[in-house]
Amino acid sequence: MILYQYLAEALFFAFILLTFIGGLLAVRSGILMHAVLGLAVSLLGVAGLYFYLGSPFLAMMQILIYIGAVCIMIVFGIMVGYTPAQLQAGQVGGKNLVLALSAAVTAFLLLLVALSRTVWVPAMVKSGDYSLAYLGESLLYQYCLAFELISVVLLTAIVGAIVLARGGREEHF
Repeated sequence: MILYQYLAEALFFAFILLTFIGGLLAVRSGILMHAVLGLAVSLLGVAGLYFYLGSPFLAMMQILIYIGAVCIMIVFGIMVGYTPAQLQAGQVGGKNLVLALSAAVTAFLLLLVALSRTVWVPAMVKSGDYSLAYLGESLLYQYCLAFELISVVLLTAIVGAIVLARGGREEHF
């Protein structure tokens, strides 16, 4: 095996590890801001997997929308809705921790089995045209459904951030 194939496999498993560690941090953290940071790290790992699999457009959209918009929106909701004392008091443990860890381990094992049984086909050769006109045409025609689904996720994140912001302050006033 050639050196770059080893490096590519190492990079692939590094992205998987980054995704898993970020997810574990998001689930395991008792502090809400650390959980959001774990979510951002996990989403960054997923973006790396998109890039590795030959889709730089999806990787950039993952970074821009999920990390850049959704995570920032959640952080904004936390900052508006909770006092620093409330953020430090959050605790995770007991039944929720066991359920979260078992769900994460199960999902990881299922993904590992799926990855090991998948026959990987090399990505199609891209045109190499990354002009603004090409990107706009791709968004409107080729990736229209993905673009619309992303907007639904962004709307859900906005509503979730508003709910987070309202719920935290109303408990103490």
